[in-house]
Amino acid sequence: MADLDAMLAALSREPDVGGAELRAWDAADRYLLEHAAAAWPEALAGEVAVIDDTHGALALGAELLGAEAVRVHQDSIVGQRALVGNAHRTGLAEPAQHPLSSVVTPATSLVLLRMPRSLDRLDAVARAVAAVAGPQLVLLAGNRVKHMTPTQNEVLAASFARVDVTHARAKSRIIVGRDPRAGVAPPAPVMARLEPQPGGGGDDSRREVVFPATSAALTVVAVPGVFAGANLDIGTRELLATFHELPPFERAIDLACGTGILAVALARAHPRARVLATDVSAIAVESARLTAEANGVTVETRHDDGLSAEPAASADLVVLNPPFHTGAAVTTEIAHRLFADAARVLRPGGELRVVWNSHLGYRPVLERLVGPTRQLARGRKFTVTASRRR
Repeated sequence: MADLDAMLAALSREPDVGGAELRAWDAADRYLLEHAAAAWPEALAGEVAVIDDTHGALALGAELLGAEAVRVHQDSIVGQRALVGNAHRTGLAEPAQHPLSSVVTPATSLVLLRMPRSLDRLDAVARAVAAVAGPQLVLLAGNRVKHMTPTQNEVLAASFARVDVTHARAKSRIIVGRDPRAGVAPPAPVMARLEPQPGGGGDDSRREVVFPATSAALTVVAVPGVFAGANLDIGTRELLATFHELPPFERAIDLACGTGILAVALARAHPRARVLATDVSAIAVESARLTAEANGVTVETRHDDGLSAEPAASADLVVLNPPFHTGAAVTTEIAHRLFADAARVLRPGGELRVVWNSHLGYRPVLERLVGPTRQLARGRKFTVTASRRR
């Protein structure tokens, strides 16, 4: 496996965040590739589908190990861009991206899946695979042991008649799915009606959350696997509670939009404004599109790494409930990058409104990257601030 070692060593996380302590692959990626080569060589030599590869290790590794064809589906646009860059670095062919519904074909012999932590996402992937798989297909789903539970076996068993578990190796494990069940259908998005409700995350203030402009309920639509599902997460609730007072805007952006609840609230508040919902996750972007459609408002949606496709000085308002992890690693670097992105895109005098975990102390960072920052709300868990672009 010397060639595999050299390929893995050449991989980069770019454009993902992460310092020297984070690599573009881990022991679970290596285990998946080596187990496929040792236990399923004939399947590996055929058409291989790779799902939710983080930075390209699985897709490029399968190609290196002799796969006849490699098809890829990655939800994250950062993962997609990392795969492209790593294909160039290693001199390997860049595999084509496909929607989840068509990444597997009847000719696919092997699926390499980076096991998602979301059970809803795992169920959606398993169903999409089983729905079109040939009878001989083998699914290998791997991750670090600390992120795996017996419930994942049960989820896979709904789509595969035989589910086996390998021995742990280097704190990683693989679940093997075989004999795809007939008649399995992909799950539909979940729709829920969110009524105005008390805010504050329980221990914080009890102010009312009112969806702006209409004071009416909001319908949220969640594609399986999206953050918070068809629910109103506490951070978004805290941010919404400040929407009774918004600055004037003609162009507003819901950055890291999730299901698009904030974007819909902005579109309701100012029907003539242009509102953009953007997220690194394709699942989130599709959820935001469906949520806007369900509420009868116009929201542009975009799959993007931050605001890389947005012109400088083009927006009056950016609202943000930033993520605090990349994969399993907790980091503030993502939030800092998004703050800088917002600063670039905001016009002078424009506003970045952010909710963040109070213990993170983001205010000095916001002052430095964006401009003068004032506190709008603070509780034990969350703080909401407004930063004015210099």
